Amino acid sequence: MLDNLEKIRQLDQKGMFDLIYRLPEQCEEAVEIAEKSVKGLKFYNIVNVVICGLGGSAIGGDLAKMVAGDSCHLPVFVNRDYHLPPFVDDRTLVVASSYSGNTEETLAAYDEARAKKAKMVAITTGGELKNKALSDEVPVITIPAGLPPRAAIGYSLMPLLVLLEELGIVQGCKKQIAGAVELMKKERENLAPEVAEEKNAAKALARKLYGKIPVIYGSQGVTDALAVRWKGQMNENSKHPAFFNVFPELNHNEIMGFEGDPELLKLMEIVILRSPEENERVKKRIEITSSLIKDVVSGVTEVWPLGETRLERIMYHVLFGDYVSAYLAVLNEKDPTEIDFINTLKNRMKD
Repeated sequence: MLDNLEKIRQLDQKGMFDLIYRLPEQCEEAVEIAEKSVKGLKFYNIVNVVICGLGGSAIGGDLAKMVAGDSCHLPVFVNRDYHLPPFVDDRTLVVASSYSGNTEETLAAYDEARAKKAKMVAITTGGELKNKALSDEVPVITIPAGLPPRAAIGYSLMPLLVLLEELGIVQGCKKQIAGAVELMKKERENLAPEVAEEKNAAKALARKLYGKIPVIYGSQGVTDALAVRWKGQMNENSKHPAFFNVFPELNHNEIMGFEGDPELLKLMEIVILRSPEENERVKKRIEITSSLIKDVVSGVTEVWPLGETRLERIMYHVLFGDYVSAYLAVLNEKDPTEIDFINTLKNRMKD
């Protein structure tokens, strides 16, 4: 089925595969938009940063925090709640990021940030967030509308990197973007639907995960946000249950679950997102953990990224995981774009 292009087109009528393929161009456009929007923007006396968002917007914040890494000497917090952390004040930079502009948790956090006199920037396509920001004279980075938010990760991530560097909060992030874009353009040709399953690593991994419960493992501060991204993409694109955890925390609790029911364990397919930046002790933990569980679960797969810089490796993991989730949707005979349960929940929340 994964090599049946007509079947893929029938299931993917709204073009999720095209959106994944065009992620590099999306990143380029996002950088151009952001640079024009924040050029010359100045804030002073910032002591911490809070990025407010849910779903793809929050993952964009998580990845930006990861890319910033050692070059950022301020605390960066990603807020997925209606309320802000109590430390937020007039020395906090609050970035309200909502693709639709109508995410109720982000709107509530925006109002609270205004009340606390925080320094603010909004990233959105429009909606109530843009209306509020324009009315309040808050700078807005307006990104293109019309995409599923999870497929707009370039629009959520790249403006954050441009903004933080323009404000002097991080250094060197923008230099990594061109390399990440080039890497994605190259690797998508190895992962696209036209590439046969026997030569397509994303199709091969989707095949392993089909009929199983994927458990995605990352490493704290290195691939943890990517594990969240992979899990969420399998939920939304593939309509497939999936779970995640991180090293070293999972070695202090979750590992004991692998002494459980053998029939349940054989339904679990473990995917470990690797990185050359892992702590040496974490590398040893991964090696030992894999040896302990490989014979009791369905399988253990390690995914190593390509790339020389942190952003290149991050975007490789994003692109590869997105393709895996889309191919798993095909195996499940699901439209990778449709999110009926989420839409139903949102409509009921309105009532």
